[in-house]
Amino acid sequence: MESIQSIHSPSTIMKPTMSNMSSRPGYVAKEAFSGWLNQAIEDVNHKQIASAKATEKMARGENIDLHEVMITSQKASVALKTTVEVRNKAIEAYQEIMRMQV
Repeated sequence: MESIQSIHSPSTIMKPTMSNMSSRPGYVAKEAFSGWLNQAIEDVNHKQIASAKATEKMARGENIDLHEVMITSQKASVALKTTVEVRNKAIEAYQEIMRMQV
């Protein structure tokens, strides 16, 4: 009978490499979530920029309707509020996981 130490010696433990990490489901899910999150943040940023540009056009007296300015402003506001709430829920979930006893 082999001892536990010989079974789990460093030579027998498979170390993760970049080639086999991409085939792991957790790694794939992490990358997919990360990509989605980055895209969502970029979308919020684009909406904030569009709102600022519309407001600037209105302030300069360019030909832009007030309702267009208000719509872009509200879209940016809702997107930012949603992002903040998602962040809050993610932090809450992380804190809950950290409080769990193993």
